[in-house]
Amino acid sequence: MKSKIFVLSVTILFLSSLNLFAQSSYKKPPKDVLDVLNAATFPQTSISPAKDKILLLEPLTYPSIAELSQPMLRLAGLRINPNTNGAHRQSYAVKLALKNIADGKETVINLPANAQIISAQWSADGKYVAAGNITPTGIELWTIETANGKAKMIKNARVNTAFGGFSWMPDQKSLLVNLVPSKRNAAPNYQNLTPTAPNIQETTGKKGTIRTYQDLLRSPNDESLFEYYATSQLAVVSVDGKIKEIGQPAIFDTATISPDGNFIVTSRVQRPFSYLLPASDFPQEVEIWNKDGKSIYKVASVPLQDNIPVDGVTTAPRNYGWIPTESATLVWAEALNGGNPKAKVEFRDKLMKIAAPFSNAPSEIVKTQQRFAGRTFGERDGLMLYSDYNRDTRKRRLFMMDYRSSASAPKMIFDLNVADRYNDIGQPVTKRLPNGFSVIQQNGDEIFLSGAGASTEGDRPFLRRMNLQTLKTEEIWRSGNTEFEGFVVLLDDSGTRFLTRKESPLDPPNLYLRSTAQSQTAQKITTFPDPASQLRGIKKQLVKYKRADGVDLQFTLYTPPNYKEGTRLPTLVWAYPLEFTDASVAGQVSGSTNRFTSIGGISHLFFLLNGYAVLDNATMPVVGDPETVNDTFIKQINDSAKAAIDKAVEMGVTDPERVGVGGHSYGAFMTANLLAHSDLFRAGIARSGAYNRTLTPFGFQGERRNFWEATELYTKISPFFYADKINEPLLLIHGEADNNTGTFPIQSERLFAALQGTGGTARLVMLPYESHGYAGRESVEHTLYEMISWFDKYVKNAKPREKNQTAKQ
Repeated sequence: MKSKIFVLSVTILFLSSLNLFAQSSYKKPPKDVLDVLNAATFPQTSISPAKDKILLLEPLTYPSIAELSQPMLRLAGLRINPNTNGAHRQSYAVKLALKNIADGKETVINLPANAQIISAQWSADGKYVAAGNITPTGIELWTIETANGKAKMIKNARVNTAFGGFSWMPDQKSLLVNLVPSKRNAAPNYQNLTPTAPNIQETTGKKGTIRTYQDLLRSPNDESLFEYYATSQLAVVSVDGKIKEIGQPAIFDTATISPDGNFIVTSRVQRPFSYLLPASDFPQEVEIWNKDGKSIYKVASVPLQDNIPVDGVTTAPRNYGWIPTESATLVWAEALNGGNPKAKVEFRDKLMKIAAPFSNAPSEIVKTQQRFAGRTFGERDGLMLYSDYNRDTRKRRLFMMDYRSSASAPKMIFDLNVADRYNDIGQPVTKRLPNGFSVIQQNGDEIFLSGAGASTEGDRPFLRRMNLQTLKTEEIWRSGNTEFEGFVVLLDDSGTRFLTRKESPLDPPNLYLRSTAQSQTAQKITTFPDPASQLRGIKKQLVKYKRADGVDLQFTLYTPPNYKEGTRLPTLVWAYPLEFTDASVAGQVSGSTNRFTSIGGISHLFFLLNGYAVLDNATMPVVGDPETVNDTFIKQINDSAKAAIDKAVEMGVTDPERVGVGGHSYGAFMTANLLAHSDLFRAGIARSGAYNRTLTPFGFQGERRNFWEATELYTKISPFFYADKINEPLLLIHGEADNNTGTFPIQSERLFAALQGTGGTARLVMLPYESHGYAGRESVEHTLYEMISWFDKYVKNAKPREKNQTAKQ
């Protein structure tokens, strides 16, 4: 009898253990949260280059987990759906409509049942829209006549979006398309493979920075799969359905038509492939082809990029592209310092060009003292704006010159810290030329600039004109200080008529037409309604304060609907650390409290519907020399967190005994470190983070030193090594298919194991088929359920801390 009782007891214990670790079903958050999550979303808008119509696209906000679970090949940094020969997860629209700007008339576009529209692109004349349509067996190519909204599928044209796409030709009546080759062999097998050999890699003493990339090739069969699905056939496809193939199938990293339509600059990926680097770093042959696919000029043979130093560049030509206003002139950048940012040289880069028929040697346009950082061409007079970047000062300089003349001395427009938002002059306004290329819009000696308009009170977007001779600027328009209104597009050449997108805390974002002749009034073009009126009771305000070392900080304080002033609430601090070289820049205000409050996805703002206050984007600046800034990372985020809590407590909003912290990615890394090195918080939420920096040994974020150069730092900054010090409950959430560099899912799994082994309180939630961000409806709902349940238990309804814990805080 005793033996039977013993067996029964063991059985019960065993079953209880199974229940403890059993997998449960997907959960849903509270109804108030679900109601907002399920609310309608605003259509996406795209303005015709002809400035007469608006394309309205209704997106699918949350695909099902079944859709995410379609076959996925993870190859050379790509994620490919073998059923469609397309990217595995592509955001798409389910409905399209065209709206006239002049009279507001809308034309619904008739699409096939269950359409999944991707990559909608206007022709430069506004007469057509080209788009892809995802089907279970491939990606179709469609065109839409904008005059009548008639949509038509191009027969026998399946687009390879796994490694390619489509773009309009200069005639605006045909497209350059990466087609799935029609005569290829059967695909290599990718299921239930029996290995035929070991997977071998070898190194021969050559140094190079190897980042922790994901989804890399791992076997010869992977190589065959990558080659099969990434290979495409270039073709010109006309809107009337004619298809002309160009050259032989290849793996095209780049294929861009010249402005006159006679040449194509191509970059073809070559073997040998790498098991340590993504496809973008594989060897490439860069050539100029004619319209028949014949190579007429070799730009470069780019080797495998396995020896690039930190923040370095290749020594081969890079950043190549056509000059929009010339028939066929290619321009590119070349390194003058071996690509090494630590090399001490007078000039780091040069810009080169070569024109058709490409029989002469390339000529130099200009040299840059710092690393070349981009170029944009004007619509006439040889105008070129270009920039260079100093990685030590983190300053970017912008220059202008006439690229046609070697005697044209570059004129510097600004020299600013890249984080200096207050002095940012904005971005040049561009327009589409008839050939489809974008250029800076010019009006006499003037160009137009649009920007965020950052200020001490928040962003107030602007539109300005700048005289290219004097560099003086004049404000045409700026958003008011009681709403948030951003510039969208100019409707004329003189800058007197333009579209904006205006919103306020109570009014949803809509498009408006403004005219400088009527500066105080604006014509409403769209009438998108408020999809979640229950959120209008949420209040928010910009709060400024200082850190102990005098650095200016701020957060946006959100309080829940029907909040009674003076009531102390459980509070969530949500943040993401950023690095700065200048404390004055680190303290600049970003964002605006005048924006319309909308909540969706896995947003932490859903806590507002459960009675919490939220300190959103509580700034966590890490200030210092770029080479050593992370040496004080722990102290700076601790001091920033304490200052934020102290300020919210001082305001009478936050209950100091009920404060939690959370973050995503680098914010998750911050969260785990705050719990390990302080007792400021009752619990934490860390999503998709990295917690052991020895697993990212060649740097992270802005860290330049590798593990072997800064072993102590890598250890000290890794919360994994301090798991025994994390004595507050920590919720870890991670996508099982995270593809972000450095945030392998094992990071969360190993931290959880460390917390379990050292007696910590933690919960690990691994989301099937999800990447770095979470997209599936079931995953989104479950994530919100987990976050709210965790904080309700360990923050909102937490037992009072013992006196010695409070004193320690």
